Amino acid sequence: MSAAAPAEAGLFDCRDSFAATIESLAEQDARIVTVVSDSVGSSKLAGFRKKWPERMVNVGIAEQTLVAVGAGLANGGKVPFVSAASCFITGRAMEQVKADIAYSNVNVKLIGQSSGVAYGELGPTHHSIEDMAWLRLFNNLTLIVPADPWQTEQAIRAAAVMDGPVFVRISRMPVPALARKHARFEIGKAETLMEGNDAAIIANGTMVHRAVAAARALAVEGISARVINMATVNPLDEAAILAAAETGAIVTVEEHSVRGGLGGAVAEIVTANTPVPMRIMGFPGFVPTGSAAWLMEHFGLTETGIADAVRQTIARK
Repeated sequence: MSAAAPAEAGLFDCRDSFAATIESLAEQDARIVTVVSDSVGSSKLAGFRKKWPERMVNVGIAEQTLVAVGAGLANGGKVPFVSAASCFITGRAMEQVKADIAYSNVNVKLIGQSSGVAYGELGPTHHSIEDMAWLRLFNNLTLIVPADPWQTEQAIRAAAVMDGPVFVRISRMPVPALARKHARFEIGKAETLMEGNDAAIIANGTMVHRAVAAARALAVEGISARVINMATVNPLDEAAILAAAETGAIVTVEEHSVRGGLGGAVAEIVTANTPVPMRIMGFPGFVPTGSAAWLMEHFGLTETGIADAVRQTIARK
């Protein structure tokens, strides 16, 4: 794992892992450049700028230009990592993401920083709970939502060597490093963190460690819940979803709207193949201003809330 400074005891800011990894990659590949929109600090790219000031383009607070410049650099043979707040890359620059990146199928790596409700106190203008729903419409845009520092590093390394457009959704909320028996990352392949046959919890990003905690609490009651880390939203691991449906109950959990994100993607597969009771957990729509911790608690995106959803979904079998 790349060095990532603990945000607090046992917890990590995945932006640190992103920054350490991009610096490591840039030392080996001179084609790698970064593009930011006055977002050097929030992207943790001060170290990159110090080492390679000529390989960073700061366009200022102009996200449409940000994405367009990234496309131009890719067309010139560079491997640009375009990094800014997820809410602004997707909300302000969606036309450029659509036309300049996805439609043109250029080799740009979009890094959506501080996703979900990490900017809680700044309210709905800074929440990024619609980004996956918007981006899923572009079939050739690979979408990755890492769950911890190790997976963030692996996602960035995979994006760097892949020829094509990628969006990596990175949170600033501290998360623990997940325990893995067989650590392996592959785009388009889900990761089973806990086995179980009574229900399946499919989660990604900041919700994965909460899903694991919920499954452990359920195990004490004799409920066996499978936990699947669906880090790649496009392409989706359909085989893992169909196998999860064999448990007879599925709960999806994401730091995103309940409309059109991970839950919607899973439901598309389940309903077309093996319909089972499902519960999609996330945010119901625009959510109020408040700390990220309060918003998670308020909308039930907690160990207790997830465990309750699993019990209720099992009861519908």
